[in-house]
Amino acid sequence: MKEIQIMIKHGLDKLIAFILFIAVSPIFFIIALGIKLTSKGPVFFIQERVGKDGKDFKIYKFRTMIQNAVNMGNGIYTEENDPRITKIGRILRKTSLDELPQLINILKGDMSIIGPRPTLRYQVEKYNEFQMQRLKMRPGVTGLAQVNGRNSLPWAKRIEYDVEYVNNYSLWLDLKIIIKTVKVVLTAEGVYGQRDEMM
Repeated sequence: MKEIQIMIKHGLDKLIAFILFIAVSPIFFIIALGIKLTSKGPVFFIQERVGKDGKDFKIYKFRTMIQNAVNMGNGIYTEENDPRITKIGRILRKTSLDELPQLINILKGDMSIIGPRPTLRYQVEKYNEFQMQRLKMRPGVTGLAQVNGRNSLPWAKRIEYDVEYVNNYSLWLDLKIIIKTVKVVLTAEGVYGQRDEMM
């Protein structure tokens, strides 16, 4: 039964992502133009992440920081008043619009709408056997951890939520996460977090 629901999930992912991509294409253009006009560098931030079964893929986001920001300051870690974040980047992060390009990842089959957030290789190398279970499903744009604290949670707790999602998956659970995601995005909950041992 779970396998059938996952097959339905993947079909819905592609259909919904395609419809959304067409619907928000004007917003894509406006955001891309805004990024280009307000800061130097590419429109997209592209980074290697770890997906299902530990396979690497390139994730797409709108760039919200100055060019080469990952090599400055706190590196991959960001905080609310990080001077590397651009003016338009602050708006994109607060509204989660920086995640829109991940519709491309869903259409490519790298990601799902809902699932564990894709992480970095060096973090996966620190996983224990329990934590490795989060790699059994495609990573998502949103997920159980994102609606229960998001970046305000320490990594270990986020992974616990991810494993819970993987082991108890159902279409009904996806629906509940989608509904909760709307609230999280509208209230900008947990956009920034605190550094912990896995960062």
